Amino acid sequence: MEITQFVEALRLDGGLLADAAEQAGPDAPVPSCPEWRIRDLVTHVGRVHRWATECVTRPADEPAEFPAAPDLADRDRVSWLREGHHRLVVALHTAPPDLKTWTFLSAPSPLAFWARRQAHETSVHRVDTQQAAGTTLTPLPSSFAADGIDERLAMFRSQNRCRIQADVPRTLRVRATDAADADWTVDLFAQEPGAGVDCTVEGPAEQLYLALWNRLPWDGLTVTGDAAVLDLWRQQTAD
Repeated sequence: MEITQFVEALRLDGGLLADAAEQAGPDAPVPSCPEWRIRDLVTHVGRVHRWATECVTRPADEPAEFPAAPDLADRDRVSWLREGHHRLVVALHTAPPDLKTWTFLSAPSPLAFWARRQAHETSVHRVDTQQAAGTTLTPLPSSFAADGIDERLAMFRSQNRCRIQADVPRTLRVRATDAADADWTVDLFAQEPGAGVDCTVEGPAEQLYLALWNRLPWDGLTVTGDAAVLDLWRQQTAD
């Protein structure tokens, strides 16, 4: 996907997230993050957006300091979210293509990294707010969802905190049935690769994407092999 497509996805999902947060109300529980209420989710996303904006607009070799949670009345929280979201969209839209700044995953460029990461961060949390509000989930394009699967698995592979602990190696294959070249195989236990594939899960890219982020169940997807691998994923990648 192009950087402009990620920025547009971020723009759209950020608006939908704020709309659903207003509809749900600050006290609504967030089903996918049981320890959170909507006010917590809005605060988290608003802080992430401001942090990302700082990383983009003040390039450095180290990450910007993560902003403190604001002292806001509930009635002001969503407008604060909208303001930070708008600033991030503008920052990404106006950043130079050769931007040099800190990132934490490999990408074609730092600008591509931040546009992609913030688009998917916002997309997943938009789903959270729509689930909290009890509204129908806004569909995701299969190309965007497939890219999100790729980023999710890349994040898993590159960050030690995402590693799954298992007694023996486990290998998971993920294949999207509605996107081209959307087929991944990942070793879940980092110390040594497994022999062959222990579990394969197949289905629409959007459903796979949200299941890998623990926002939807594996139900309705085609699972072959050892389904306990999916239980391991869900238990140890809670977000």
